[in-house]
Amino acid sequence: MRVKLAAGNWKMNGTRADLAQLAAMQEATGKAEILICPPSPLISAAAEAAGQIAIGGQDCHANTSGAHTGDISAVMLKDAGASHVILGHSERRSDHGESDADVRAKCVAAWDAGLKSIVCVGETLDQREAHNTLDIIGGQLAGSIPDAATGHNLVVAYEPVWAIGTGKIPTLDQIGEVHDFMRVKLEQRFGEGVGRSVRLLYGGSVKPGNAAEIFGVSNVDGALVGGASLKAADFVLIITALNAS
Repeated sequence: MRVKLAAGNWKMNGTRADLAQLAAMQEATGKAEILICPPSPLISAAAEAAGQIAIGGQDCHANTSGAHTGDISAVMLKDAGASHVILGHSERRSDHGESDADVRAKCVAAWDAGLKSIVCVGETLDQREAHNTLDIIGGQLAGSIPDAATGHNLVVAYEPVWAIGTGKIPTLDQIGEVHDFMRVKLEQRFGEGVGRSVRLLYGGSVKPGNAAEIFGVSNVDGALVGGASLKAADFVLIITALNAS
């Protein structure tokens, strides 16, 4: 039985004052796990205030340490109190030119440090309109996920690039097609046991008004939420919908 996960990605938003949102989010705790990934300067303070909420990073370097100004290692995230890290988000892939190989190396580093990785995959609008979605997703899964994946150390998030922060969203059938495809690919590569144990999240304009129907789609085990995770009033409604699914 896969435990469902509501993960919030605060991106480059928030100060220490915003950590007060965590207390209200804890009121929605239930059978689903809750994860918040704040900017790295807030991780330590967030971990102290989080209670039952897990705290994660938004990226890590593939190396443990070194001359990498501005970067943060998986070991540092773990030391600051993080238990998870988001890897391969489309904004990292586009803004920083990260390849599948880069994501894979970071994933290994995260696992070595004892972190759980949330590996993001997703197609652009051009790729969707060219009917290449499944080819793109399949390639990203193969290239970004290391061979030592398990249901304990890996979560996969499908985030269609064209739906992130736009208010646009795939149809439920389109979400289901990709999530079913990812499940099959994971089972084929890692075997049914591991393949069925990896949680698959949907991300991209998830809001209180559409969360319940998304969580009713086959092989959707939760959500990776951006803007709607910044305010407890919105995120609690999403968590509540997930607990009820």
